[in-house]
Amino acid sequence: MAEAEFNGKEEELKPYLVVDVKEMCKRADALRAQGKRIGLVPTMGALHLGHLSLAIAAKNECDVVIVSDFVNPTQFAPGEDFDKYPRTLDADINLLSKIGADYIFAPKPSDMYPEGFDAKVHVGGVSQLLEGEFRPTHFDGVATVVLKLFNISRADVAYFGQKDYQQVQVVQKMIDDLNVPIQIEMLPIIRERDGLAMSSRNQYLSNEERKEALVLSEALAKAEEMIRAGERDANAIYAEMRAIIESAPSAKIDYMRVADPKSLQPLERVAGNAVVLLAVRIGATRLIDNKIIDRK
Repeated sequence: MAEAEFNGKEEELKPYLVVDVKEMCKRADALRAQGKRIGLVPTMGALHLGHLSLAIAAKNECDVVIVSDFVNPTQFAPGEDFDKYPRTLDADINLLSKIGADYIFAPKPSDMYPEGFDAKVHVGGVSQLLEGEFRPTHFDGVATVVLKLFNISRADVAYFGQKDYQQVQVVQKMIDDLNVPIQIEMLPIIRERDGLAMSSRNQYLSNEERKEALVLSEALAKAEEMIRAGERDANAIYAEMRAIIESAPSAKIDYMRVADPKSLQPLERVAGNAVVLLAVRIGATRLIDNKIIDRK
């Protein structure tokens, strides 16, 4: 889909593709001047129903929906899957056209990070646990690109999925600390019929690995069952979760954590609300999942 010159009028064809940062800023400024409420859905493309649920929520609550489609190089460490990460822009545009998203912003890395770019956003505390322990540069890249997307889109509200629970906490901390004028909405995880959390990385799994990957949701369901039945000892919960996960031959646990929902500090005993988070490698594919346990 080719770009057209911006004429200040709404195009008939949606979503309208914008690949230039300055043009996206110009369009967003014009929309804000018209009093439009802008919703942003930050994605790395390879869209699935989880992403679409965010765009639909934005469509229902905002006047204009911008979906970013950008595989952000700064959140990948050397040796991670940046080069093979799926890029399906044409299919993404087709999906977003069905729900009436207004813009898809798909910039080039060289436009987002031009020659001489030398800034980053670092959020301490919540970013240094869990994913931060295994991917120490990851959340600097996430926070930096998300702040750039907020600034470029001029969005009033941004929509994130619960599957990236820690990312949402990092972004919220950045917003709070830096007084960024935007609202965050976190929507529930969208799962396959058998319980697997939808992810762009699921397509890396072989048929057998796809079956093995169900141990993540099964382990989380067990943790919730135990907590609701009165179990308070996190170590007892971990033991049951580990047994389920290790029943999959190719599974390797990066972490399991029963944590405070905001700080993500580990809980030795579950006295109130909690979040249970997992990162597990199934074969060569690293998957994350979580479950919020609300005991109110």
